[in-house]
Amino acid sequence: MSFQKEFIWGVSSAAYQLEGAYKEDGKGPGIWDALSDGHVKRNENGNEACDHYHRYKEDVALMKKMGLKAYRFSVSWPRIMPKEGVVNEKGIRFYQNLVRELREAGIAPMCTLFHWNLPLWLHEKGGWACAEISEHFAAYVKVVVQALSDQVSWWMTINEPACFIGLGYLDGIHAPFEKHGVDDAIFPVLVKNVLLSHGKAVQTIRREARTEPKIGMALNAWVYIPAKETEEEIRRAEEATFAEKNYAFGYNLWADPMIKGVPSSFMEGKISEAEMKVIHQPLDFFGFNSYNANNYDGNGVFEEEAYRGMPRNTLEWPITPEILYWNIRYLYERYGLPILITENGMANLDFVMDDGKVHDPQRITYMSRYLRCVKRAVEEGFPVLGYMCWSIMDNFEWADGYGTRFGLIYVDYRTQQRTLKDSAYWYAEVIRKNGENI
Repeated sequence: MSFQKEFIWGVSSAAYQLEGAYKEDGKGPGIWDALSDGHVKRNENGNEACDHYHRYKEDVALMKKMGLKAYRFSVSWPRIMPKEGVVNEKGIRFYQNLVRELREAGIAPMCTLFHWNLPLWLHEKGGWACAEISEHFAAYVKVVVQALSDQVSWWMTINEPACFIGLGYLDGIHAPFEKHGVDDAIFPVLVKNVLLSHGKAVQTIRREARTEPKIGMALNAWVYIPAKETEEEIRRAEEATFAEKNYAFGYNLWADPMIKGVPSSFMEGKISEAEMKVIHQPLDFFGFNSYNANNYDGNGVFEEEAYRGMPRNTLEWPITPEILYWNIRYLYERYGLPILITENGMANLDFVMDDGKVHDPQRITYMSRYLRCVKRAVEEGFPVLGYMCWSIMDNFEWADGYGTRFGLIYVDYRTQQRTLKDSAYWYAEVIRKNGENI
């Protein structure tokens, strides 16, 4: 068995990382707009980014040229609601135009409702610790769904709470750049508010959507792969993946309440029965973002398995293709939902060569090896809906700025010129042949 005919080959992006136009057409400030000074390499920011806000037609044309089946984008909350209670019609119109352009190109739009850039006005009310944040999120989601759901049927409520809570509120690496311990009283409050926001968003989508919605989330977590495929090593790796000590970076902290309707042991007694009914909503798929196994990066139990000179990307993340197979297997066996790979890709050392092209054979090899592991999961009968490459184009990589390039399309930030990399042409052929050439 190979990839099913309906397999969704796509790409992902995030609003703040590529849109730019940071205070144009009524957009309000988000926490990345307002708080990132001094926290990003070379003191860079997303004020202009890839100028996708003005160049979306050009970008969609390039997506069509690649033959993409889907484009996962995110909506900027501060562009839609620049102030409390204020809806920005120009912001809504941008996303309506983008979605229309995608549809006309034959590309399915997949909408992520929150990808990290929280409105500053809401941060000033307490951010994810604000008791009313789930109601504010539901109100925002209602506006977006009413505006886009005639054209959008795929919805992801929230992207990577492990990162915007773990890195934003615990480690202080990402906005809002706060540092709290897991034993601080604020941590379970943050977790509960994210979960309630997700649950209310799902309820809102189901109630307001004008086309039948497919709803999930885009989670990430620390994931461990077995050293060898024995029952003992597989069990050891799976137990490490779902260990309570992973805290914000554990699937179980987020997915157990959402999908199983039970809190992780860390959250026992911190979520009421009524709150759990809100959180535990039926979902259509399990979306996950995955780049590397955590055996090798200093986070956990198998760190000794790292070896000198093991392959890593330009962010120093280990290159471990098997992670996609094990992620699919662990998550389906635990949660029983069809799987959508919402992000996977490689940060590479890319630049325009003397022939005017961008040759990135490392990325092609990376994607080929990772996709072979997806293919193994499909052949073993696991229901995998699709694969979204991160990312459609080079963009602002949060605290790492513009030096890190994940894109299939090269962006010269001085001129905003786009250049399809070799990997873009390779991926186009993968799509055309539905993965038969992997």
